[in-house]
Amino acid sequence: MSALLTGRMSTPMGTPAIPALDPGPPGIIARAQYWFACLFVTGWTGVLCGGLYLQFFRGEQPCPLCVVQRLFMVLALLGAAHIVRQGLRGAVPRRDYLMGWGLALVGCTAGSLAAGRQALLYLLPGGGERGAGASGSGVLAGGAYDSGLYGSTVQGLPPDVWAWLFFQASVLAIGAVLVTSHLTTARRIPTQGAHRAAGLAALLLAGAVIAVSGVSVFLAAGLHAFLPVAPGRYQLLYDLGLVR
Repeated sequence: MSALLTGRMSTPMGTPAIPALDPGPPGIIARAQYWFACLFVTGWTGVLCGGLYLQFFRGEQPCPLCVVQRLFMVLALLGAAHIVRQGLRGAVPRRDYLMGWGLALVGCTAGSLAAGRQALLYLLPGGGERGAGASGSGVLAGGAYDSGLYGSTVQGLPPDVWAWLFFQASVLAIGAVLVTSHLTTARRIPTQGAHRAAGLAALLLAGAVIAVSGVSVFLAAGLHAFLPVAPGRYQLLYDLGLVR
């Protein structure tokens, strides 16, 4: 009787509540946000894999700015992963949709600042000498980059420039998705078949890469609070006497 008077319906204990669905077009348009979130997670996972490849197979250990960029990549990835996780339940409520892309937007914006700072050290001749007094990281610029002693290039550009481009492209993509959010949120998403397989694969791959990235940073920093400006060894292995 109380439910009829108040208009509220209760669900049995232990039964997950199904989010309210907004009226709107079903089909491809309504499911596009889920597929884009899966692509977003997979794309940033691939970027992190590229950094791990440079680190472990080409012997280029990340500097502090590189680690900061990876942290923001993970934040952006986790925002989209939240949307994928909700989509596996059958629908993404507007609250979760906006929260997920909000976290991703924060990660991409902050990451682009860190990547842009490091990219300027490469693009501006003598930038290291001019910026050394302000940040203390100028040793990475000028002589180190210009002489090729620190870092390599990928298709003619250093990795930090590519990171800046990816961050900027992601900000634009998130903005475009949020503009059309009224067409894509709170709609039914299939929980079986290709939708489920794509979502689970994206989340599992991202989790594995994040775990490896965390281990790599721990190996590089050891029990020290800060990474050296130009790391040349795995500090944890050195402290344990495993390498010289």
